[in-house]
Amino acid sequence: MAARSIFSAVPQAPPVAVFKLTADFRADSDPRKVNLGVGAYRTDDSQPWVLPVVKKVEQKIANDHSLNHEYLPILGLPEFRSSSSRIALGEDSPAFKDDRVGGVQSLGGTGALRIGAEFLRRWYNGTNNTATPIYISSPSWENHNAVFIDAGFKDIRAYRYWDAAKRGLDLKGLLEDLENAPEHSIFVLHACAHNPTGTDPTQEEWKQIADVMKRRFLFAFFDSAYQGFASGNLDKDAWAVRYFVSQGFELFCAQSFSKNFGLYNERVGNLTDCGKRHLITSARVPPPRWRRIVRTTWSISAVTRSSRSWFATLTLEPTPGVLFRMNGND
Repeated sequence: MAARSIFSAVPQAPPVAVFKLTADFRADSDPRKVNLGVGAYRTDDSQPWVLPVVKKVEQKIANDHSLNHEYLPILGLPEFRSSSSRIALGEDSPAFKDDRVGGVQSLGGTGALRIGAEFLRRWYNGTNNTATPIYISSPSWENHNAVFIDAGFKDIRAYRYWDAAKRGLDLKGLLEDLENAPEHSIFVLHACAHNPTGTDPTQEEWKQIADVMKRRFLFAFFDSAYQGFASGNLDKDAWAVRYFVSQGFELFCAQSFSKNFGLYNERVGNLTDCGKRHLITSARVPPPRWRRIVRTTWSISAVTRSSRSWFATLTLEPTPGVLFRMNGND
């Protein structure tokens, strides 16, 4: 008789719904099937579609013999981090002029959320703040709760967002939950293309949200997974983040480039940190607080072909605010 495994008591985890749906889609032999799971670019034959501009840059990288595989700085490729933060906040953001912006290259948007959550748990409003309330929209992307729970936060709460009866934003309920939240609570906000409802506040509604959060000393942690993908315009999709910065907020913005560049499996992300002058992440002198988190999480950021591709793609696209052009000549 085989000895019992010391791992025999490990419980079976439920499948992740969206990936289970994708597996079911692949296994289905019906020619009429449609995949309504992961939001991704597809051809008419349901095959992954690579953006022409991404193909162009990948070829350029392949032919560049000056590139090598040297270690990056712990916080990542400096040009990538800087460009990512400027895409989020805008080239002319006053935060850059005041030298209060920094970035950390991450393993996708989830990696940015996780290291941001780790930082907040360790050092936000004091030290080791496991009891700080984390507010997540109801409904939200299922991984939001898990990321903050695994980072050590003990008080995860929901704030009202979706009005099922009106099939739209529950602004009244959202504002009431902001008013009633303890001061210094952390709110996870979707920068655009709210997941899963697709409903975003208008600019005037964002202003009302910002007014309450500023008065109540609430911290904004933006999750920006669809910038440029929602409207086709980078500036429009970043309006909420940029408005909060213009109002003097300290905030985090987790950025993912999986959706807007179709780089799903290469995990390209960035965490933009906008704080007061003495709280910034400086590209010139990386503070030990961020290095410590990255070093024990993934050690050193990876220079994937996509992180170089993403940065190079921006240099090929001269049209302000436009993420990419979708014809074969780009």
